[in-house]
Amino acid sequence: MPVDVVFLEPSFPANQREFVRALHAVGARVTGIGERPKESLSEDLRHWLTHYEQVRNITDAGEVEAKVRWLQGRVKVDRLEAVVEAHVSAAARVRERCGIPGTTERTTFLCRDKPSMKEALRAAGIPCAQSLGSDNADEIRAFAASVGFPLIVKPRDGAGAAGTVRVNNVAELERALAERRGRDIAVEEFIEGHEGFYDTITIGGRVVHEFVTHYYPNVLEAMRNRWISPQFIATNRVDAVSGYDEVKAMGQRVIEALGIGTSATHMEWFFGPKGLKFSEIGCRPPGVRAWDLYAASNEIDIYREWAMAVVHGRPSQKLSRRFAAGIIALRPDRDGVIAGYEGLEELHRRYGHWILDQHLPPPGTPTQPVDAGYMANAWIRMKHPDYDDLRSMLDFVGRTVKVRARG
Repeated sequence: MPVDVVFLEPSFPANQREFVRALHAVGARVTGIGERPKESLSEDLRHWLTHYEQVRNITDAGEVEAKVRWLQGRVKVDRLEAVVEAHVSAAARVRERCGIPGTTERTTFLCRDKPSMKEALRAAGIPCAQSLGSDNADEIRAFAASVGFPLIVKPRDGAGAAGTVRVNNVAELERALAERRGRDIAVEEFIEGHEGFYDTITIGGRVVHEFVTHYYPNVLEAMRNRWISPQFIATNRVDAVSGYDEVKAMGQRVIEALGIGTSATHMEWFFGPKGLKFSEIGCRPPGVRAWDLYAASNEIDIYREWAMAVVHGRPSQKLSRRFAAGIIALRPDRDGVIAGYEGLEELHRRYGHWILDQHLPPPGTPTQPVDAGYMANAWIRMKHPDYDDLRSMLDFVGRTVKVRARG
């Protein structure tokens, strides 16, 4: 019997279509629920989807539930899947109300609310930064006095570095509190060290595919300084270097402690003078199209592997670990519009055969703010069999390729 899967928002962002493609490819019947009218769906999506329902707001659990209950009157809905951070809570709520197996509302809450997440993991013996979630300024001041500076201030349920600031003293903390005007926020001990992420596809709480990626430099520094051309690189040494065993063991313990079952996961970590520390996790794929790097470096269709986990409860491809793969973000030298590029000819002459793809907005394109992310302006992605050689190549890109803008 075919498995019936409801998938939230199949057409936006653009790579959502890949999840639908993969579900269809492994034999599922896929119903999409999204905010766009059916007429706007691409021809491919119309082919892959068995049915489509439109809602006004995909994050409105009540709206989605009404559509799912209507569907349940016609088919047995086996899975309800969402892979975007903003959609996972609504999906979990609807699952529980409609009796559909999958990630629970408790797990999605713990994977989004950072203070509650860390409290649960500290209780499980997993090393985390000291943290507090509060809307009370006096309580936050007392936490700062106890823990000391620097501290990290961020939204309780934010994704990535959005809305995150480092505060180094009382004056900066007061400024951050004033800017947030009594909102409920997360305040954390600043952890010194190298930052990376550990991503998985899990089945029934067991990791079946795993990937380790390194940031250069750490995200907060990268998102605040225009002159930096930040990188992240997925290593192909995950199974060859014993130093990753601790990261992998921590990741498995976090997955178990938070009750993550069959899902993609994205876990951030730090390693420094205080050892390995957990940062945060999402029960979803990573952002910034990191899965593209995993697919290219391991010569697999990673979306199909996710679909196999969801539909059939087993993997179907072996990771080759043949390549390391990474991205470098190239920032315009000022705000304004793109004027042109320097150094591209030299890059392609020396390393063109290792370039996976690139995004170079044409002259006249408005620039995006530095803190808008790794893919907001120009970027180049590359792969190579040797991780250290790839790092050197991406460093060369950062030194050589310049994005010129005019105000």
